[in-house]
Amino acid sequence: MPDFKPASVKTPDTGPGDPRIGHLLGTGDRAQGPRVVILGFPCDVGVARNSGRPGASRGPEAIRHWLYRFTPDPRFPGMARLLTDGRDLGDLALSGDLAADQALLGEAVAEALSVGDIPVVLGGGHETAFGHFLGYVNAELPVSISNVDAHADVRELKGGQGHSGSPFRQALEHDSGRCRDYRVAGLQPQSVSVAHVDYLRERDCRFWFREETSDDLVEHLYPAQGGDRYATFCLDAVDAAFAPGVSAPAADGLAPGFWLGAAEKAGANANVRSFDVVELNPAHDVDGRTARLAALTVWRFLRGLSRRG
Repeated sequence: MPDFKPASVKTPDTGPGDPRIGHLLGTGDRAQGPRVVILGFPCDVGVARNSGRPGASRGPEAIRHWLYRFTPDPRFPGMARLLTDGRDLGDLALSGDLAADQALLGEAVAEALSVGDIPVVLGGGHETAFGHFLGYVNAELPVSISNVDAHADVRELKGGQGHSGSPFRQALEHDSGRCRDYRVAGLQPQSVSVAHVDYLRERDCRFWFREETSDDLVEHLYPAQGGDRYATFCLDAVDAAFAPGVSAPAADGLAPGFWLGAAEKAGANANVRSFDVVELNPAHDVDGRTARLAALTVWRFLRGLSRRG
């Protein structure tokens, strides 16, 4: 297992009758079912390489700040049990070499998958996604990827180097052939080129633009059949009124209702083996608005996961 730095976020003392997620995580014994493993990838090297606003490396810390303060849903006892059986490994100790750091993330994700755990990765820029995918490569598992994003993120590499706009091209073209399907919803037409659309079509990928999103779409994003699937949520898909603290704010992005519903349905779908939320940039946030949304996104995924049959 790669080296981790323990999470430094402190949970407020709310008393024994008011436990928060930060109090519950890792306090129980491992259950028979899947265990949630939270890990941070504090990296924005790929964002800078893709000419985005740096700052996403502080994302994991900001997400935990709010997530640890949330209570489990009192209506669903299984959510508290899920949390007590889970654990937070902390943040990966990164070197600044993006490819090497993505390989480290792949090692950590693979170890969790190999024992039946469900990794929840806190980014970081969307370069997080390629490291996350490498976990399936290392575990020798084929995987389908579902992305909620304003961008297709299938750009070409820059000088042979990956970045925050290239992770799904890298996954689709990986020598292992482990990526068998890629789907993305929430695309902004002013942010997706003809070449990107052509690439998606050539690869038989499914994609939906912002105006095509609806609650019914989620069933296509996370089909009931098709084997293991990995869900990735890029915060720049959400309207900037609700998510100003991102690398690339969206002037007409998704409403939080669709976004959060999609996260919960990913958690409830038995085929979804792992999850990440990326592109939180605390340096540009307003009143913690985006950080709270990112934390609630994780919370909704966990609630969905606790409801699996």
